Amino acid sequence: MPRTVLVTGATGYIAKHIVLQLLERGDRVRGSVRSEKRAGDLRASLQTALSDPTKLHNLSTVTLDLTSDDGWDAAMVDVDAVIHTASPFPLVQPKDENEVIRPAVDGALRALRAAQAAGVRRVVLTSSAVAVITAVRPSNGRAYTEADWSDASSPAATPYAKSKTLAERAAWDFVRDSGGSIDLTCINPTLVVGPPLDLDYGTSIEVIERVLRAKDPMLPNVGFGTVDVRDVATAHVQALDVPESIGQRVLINDRFMWFADMARAVKTALPDRKIVTRVAPDFVVRFLGLFDRSIATIRNDLGKSLSIDTTRARELLGIAFRDTRQSVGETARWLVDKGRV
Repeated sequence: MPRTVLVTGATGYIAKHIVLQLLERGDRVRGSVRSEKRAGDLRASLQTALSDPTKLHNLSTVTLDLTSDDGWDAAMVDVDAVIHTASPFPLVQPKDENEVIRPAVDGALRALRAAQAAGVRRVVLTSSAVAVITAVRPSNGRAYTEADWSDASSPAATPYAKSKTLAERAAWDFVRDSGGSIDLTCINPTLVVGPPLDLDYGTSIEVIERVLRAKDPMLPNVGFGTVDVRDVATAHVQALDVPESIGQRVLINDRFMWFADMARAVKTALPDRKIVTRVAPDFVVRFLGLFDRSIATIRNDLGKSLSIDTTRARELLGIAFRDTRQSVGETARWLVDKGRV
């Protein structure tokens, strides 16, 4: 039976893929946007992506702000479930960390309170792997699992990592204190790659843009867990159908890729393109980080690989992860085809 799902931050890179999958399934979607213009952009993007454009009739939009109560109660009317994706994601970390922490935490709590007030039990929240892996290292070389929590008080935690950790902590605390009125699942993806649905694709794709621009003479010796945006969207949608996911965090990740691995994946996809694959000595990156805040945020991750256990995603949600080496290549070709680089 079709559901009505409120998707907050519906114009986001991940959120648009979630909305697309829900509409393809026949669900009704109420997407929150920051302005009417963004609502028009969202509809235009989905119009070309849908297998049947008439399914767009099942999309409506509402204007909401993470920092204001206005409109949240009305947005929850006749809603069966909420997927809360909205949260700031800066490429360069702000000088004032509260610029990202406050909207993330307040927005999550605002969505949960409004859902509770409207009697909407089912909520899926987009968290992040940075709420799991930041400033903590599993003992005995084991893989990270959903039992691990980042240390938001660590000096190594970026404002973004703090925002996602504190927002997810606040959400679980709310559920605990609400007496069982909310059935929550948190989805924790690593770095998200894969073709966007339009030119408004946010921060994570800018990593691949940077590789394509070959603006760095050498690459830092850092790496990321990586996952395809379509698999992240599927995890959110699947969670709605799997009662066993209630009360669970779910790590979403395909593989760890060094920055140089990503560059080589781009080079494979675009062999005629000049792509830098040489790795910089760590001391050079540390020095440059003194002057470039976008570099400073990675200094603590130099040379560090990680392993993430995705048993829960595969067995509970049935996710068969796409190979993100292919996803990086697809993304690079998409950026070039769209004239972005």
